[in-house]
Amino acid sequence: MTRVFITIDTEYSSGLYTGPGAADRADNFARSIACNTPQGPAGVAHKLDLLARHGQKAVFFVDPMPALVWGVAAIEDIVAPIIAAGQDVQLHCHTEWLGLAGDANPLASKHTGQNLADFPFEEQCQILDYARTTLMAAGAPAPVAFRAGNYGANDDTLRALAGLGIAYDTSHCPAMVGKSACRIGLGPDVHDPIEHMGVIEVPVGSIGAMGGGQRHAQITALSLGEMLAAIRHAAASGQETFTLVSHSFELINRRKLAANRVVRHRFTGLIKALEAMPGVTTGTYADTPPGVRSPIRASQPLPPSAMRTGRRMAEQFVSNALYGAL
Repeated sequence: MTRVFITIDTEYSSGLYTGPGAADRADNFARSIACNTPQGPAGVAHKLDLLARHGQKAVFFVDPMPALVWGVAAIEDIVAPIIAAGQDVQLHCHTEWLGLAGDANPLASKHTGQNLADFPFEEQCQILDYARTTLMAAGAPAPVAFRAGNYGANDDTLRALAGLGIAYDTSHCPAMVGKSACRIGLGPDVHDPIEHMGVIEVPVGSIGAMGGGQRHAQITALSLGEMLAAIRHAAASGQETFTLVSHSFELINRRKLAANRVVRHRFTGLIKALEAMPGVTTGTYADTPPGVRSPIRASQPLPPSAMRTGRRMAEQFVSNALYGAL
């Protein structure tokens, strides 16, 4: 049985908090979390309803760092409905908020940085301890899993997580090694859960790309056909886990507050298809966490397909033309 981990990075936008047309907490919540549009809701509540209707599970990686600016109540508003729906809340962390916190920055040095990997080990420990404590103060159970904002972790991050008793990390994205902010010391060939620096690292899924390399399994990066083919490939090859990435706001254009029908169709189709897919179930870190296979057998991503790639590129063109950037 292959467990698919539908992971949803659930976060206010620091980008909307600053600059022209800066959003206050309520507006940021409306654009990044609730995502209520003239075409209907498309944010966390919409996803919770869709998951419930089809009996599926997801992991909501919630970023508590905006509490530095708005207080814990801003995080409670996110955590409460997820817990009430019986879904999994785990820890996320965007350190950009330290630069917006002023005197509330919990670091004695008042250092700021775009990613966790920008900080020394001791300060990463402090940041993660603050984030974990704040998430629990907002009503979440003690987290056992983590993903860094922007995938921006390094091996010190994993050591810090281990010291805090957080057993799983899922910041390693094989398809983006050398192309993202992630500095974890694992290569693009690591596709299965592996013990690394005191935690179990659970890689983000990927598929083979035309011309070599890989493409990461994110709702905005793959077509519905590619996602379903990748999951079927994982199940057929005996792969025990496959991780998909989404965000709380990915089904809309946040600036325009308009639904992106292309991406919304992908997410809806994914949840519906998983309900009926043999040999596949959805998993959580709270109840069915990934394990390390012994002996380790390296999984291979779905091979590239010119037809699937061409369809996705056409779909992406339409999405960008009609709906623009997130």
